[in-house]
Amino acid sequence: MERPSPLPSPPERRARPAEVLTARVEPPLPDADGATAPVVPLIAPTGRGDEKIPDAAPPAEETGTGLRDVWRASRARRRALRAEVRRFTVRQRRRRRIWIGVGVSVAVMVVATVGAAYSPLFALERVDVVGTSQLDAAAVTEALSDQVGTPLALIDDSKIKAALVRFPLVESYTLEAQPPHDLVVRIVERTPIGVVQTAAGFTVVDAAGVVLSTTPQAPAGQPVLDIPAGTSSEPFRAAGRVMRALPDGIRSQVTAVSATTPDDVTLTLGATGTRVMWGSADRSPEKARVLDLLMQKSPPDSTREYDVTSPEAGVIR
Repeated sequence: MERPSPLPSPPERRARPAEVLTARVEPPLPDADGATAPVVPLIAPTGRGDEKIPDAAPPAEETGTGLRDVWRASRARRRALRAEVRRFTVRQRRRRRIWIGVGVSVAVMVVATVGAAYSPLFALERVDVVGTSQLDAAAVTEALSDQVGTPLALIDDSKIKAALVRFPLVESYTLEAQPPHDLVVRIVERTPIGVVQTAAGFTVVDAAGVVLSTTPQAPAGQPVLDIPAGTSSEPFRAAGRVMRALPDGIRSQVTAVSATTPDDVTLTLGATGTRVMWGSADRSPEKARVLDLLMQKSPPDSTREYDVTSPEAGVIR
């Protein structure tokens, strides 16, 4: 009996990488004379014949890549990211450092200045009194001597005020510290406007009625104030405003001031007894200028009366 001819081989073609397909292979059946047919494996073509089928990926230990390498790569990435952040924020950090430096410098300067101001380095050693003409400056300096040795920042204004109140001629004052050791006291004296005759003698007063001094006889150069209503009345205040508005050249010639109401202030000039009808204290600076012009035109020794109650039209009699 003839054997069946074997299965023909598949035509040759270029082999491609293939994945072996597994399949259940039944045992070959014997033919009539007991021979078995050849078994042909099933191969799925996967590529060109000249390509090599790669093996399975090797484990991490064989390639040298492990947990330590991953950690190093992550750390390197974080470092690179921080470097980029620093590069893009360098200007902002520079400005922040500058502001911090300025703030620290200012704070140190303030602390040092305050500490020095309250230390004996700036203790008071000399008191200078300025602005006095009638007042004895040496007496004022002596009254303030208890402040010597005190730091300028700790000078007690209330103690200075209490010391200066004892001087009636002091109308106001200002304090000026001149580091490191000087204190300047600028005094504005009260301006006397005349004397009021009382039972105790002749009392010098200013425009506010403050008593400046009292003497048994009338002091030279001060006009006598004839104001029946007293130093706290409206006529007295009007007379005070008039006297303060007079220029020194005219005021030195006034020997008497009288007023019974705020609107009839009258001045007496020099030994001639020339009268000046002033009226109210309103517009006193204008009236003073008009009176000066009238006196230049007609001196007091040839004039009996000047009327400046209306500054627009001064009258000479």
